[in-house]
Amino acid sequence: MVDINIQTTISPYTQQPVCTRPLLSESELDNVIAESVKAHKSWKKVPLEERIEIAKKWLTEFENISDVAAEDLSVQMGRPISQCKGEINGTLWRARHMIEIATEALAPIGVTKPEVEGLEKWILKQPLGVIAVLSPWNYPHMCLVNAIVAAILSGNAVIIKPAPQTPSPAERWVSTWQSAGLPNNVLQVVHLTQERTLSQLCQDQRIDFISFTGSVPGGRAVQQAASQGKSFKGICLELGGNDPAYVREDVDIKWTAEQVVDGVMFNSGQSCCSIERIYVQSSIYDEFVKAFVEVAKNYKLGDPSDPKVTLGPVVSVASAARIRKQVKDAIEAGATVVLDESHFPEAKEGTSLVGPTVLTNVNHSMELMNEETFGPVVGIMKVENDEEALQLMNDSIYGLTASIWTNPNDPQSLAAAHHLTTELECGTVYMNKCDALDPSLPWHGWKNSGQGVSLSHLVYDAVTHKKSIMKRVEVAGVYEKK
Repeated sequence: MVDINIQTTISPYTQQPVCTRPLLSESELDNVIAESVKAHKSWKKVPLEERIEIAKKWLTEFENISDVAAEDLSVQMGRPISQCKGEINGTLWRARHMIEIATEALAPIGVTKPEVEGLEKWILKQPLGVIAVLSPWNYPHMCLVNAIVAAILSGNAVIIKPAPQTPSPAERWVSTWQSAGLPNNVLQVVHLTQERTLSQLCQDQRIDFISFTGSVPGGRAVQQAASQGKSFKGICLELGGNDPAYVREDVDIKWTAEQVVDGVMFNSGQSCCSIERIYVQSSIYDEFVKAFVEVAKNYKLGDPSDPKVTLGPVVSVASAARIRKQVKDAIEAGATVVLDESHFPEAKEGTSLVGPTVLTNVNHSMELMNEETFGPVVGIMKVENDEEALQLMNDSIYGLTASIWTNPNDPQSLAAAHHLTTELECGTVYMNKCDALDPSLPWHGWKNSGQGVSLSHLVYDAVTHKKSIMKRVEVAGVYEKK
């Protein structure tokens, strides 16, 4: 009999349970929120300099658990163990930047224009209160760092509701922050059913802001739930993508193929900013497809605990079935398979091991090209020029990232690429790069890829109230100077 009060995490590779967590009741969650409110009231009074010192100590505490944190990722979400340390290092890199800019980002803003005689004006940034972070399984640490460091440094309390697939990363965050000296209950983790998350956590008037990373349907559900509460809340939604890459005819084909394959395949394609569709100029199309397939063939699919494996399972058998259906439907609609799963003996129907798959003769009527696949699969289309590529890249309900691949040493090529960056309808544009975030830049989706922002100095604005101050410096004839 299944215990409905227990959450079970299933290994993507073995399909066996790896851990369980008790699910909170209504009263237990109510107590957690109450403790967060209480903790916030004390924490916001701690000077920013002291908050920053605790955050710096947290960097050391978190780095000290990098081995076990990497193992968590491999076991719970199936990424090859050889690649898991990268997420830990990336988390530390992002966190260091957010700590370094905190003083400047949270400083009062003096206002001098328009000048008003006898009046001083400035803007204060003050914490919102209690922030709920609903985090995903695919990059649990790096998605946590995008919002939580700025939230804590700003004086907020945070409640993490992690994806059931990866409960441990959020718990590691709480324990390492506490070891660094963060007061109790400033950061808490809760394991909840989806129903309780939507009906109670998202609607509770004591929750001041919600940061959600996940699917478009999930984002809609969170937004709707938050709107049904008794208070207005700020919401940041980091949702799906169907991110395009455009390969111009002036590229180094071998190098570009290697980079673009990695953008498609890393993390088994389970990244919101993975490359999901590729457009290649016709003059190099055949050569590029051939080079791409040769690189993709070299992936080793299998047990994520094996250091030699470079491609692990997707998150579930159900996800694998959905990915394979997308491929099958595309083939039935006329797509040509130039690399299929037969090159990867470990890939089998009914399992979560999905082999790299490359299709040509694809078009935008196919779900493979117009929806998020979230797997190691890609379609490659031929285009004649920049204008056709731009039209196809923008032909999407999503707008997270796009990448342009061109010769960086040719002024005309760079001018063309720069023009494309201004016309692309997405939050991030890469040139000769892909599938990456920089903490100094805002992470932000257009269209159905979300709303709000994380990272950069702008996230500090998202997690703080703004308070306008006006001070008349003199009142003539009323007060004596002292």
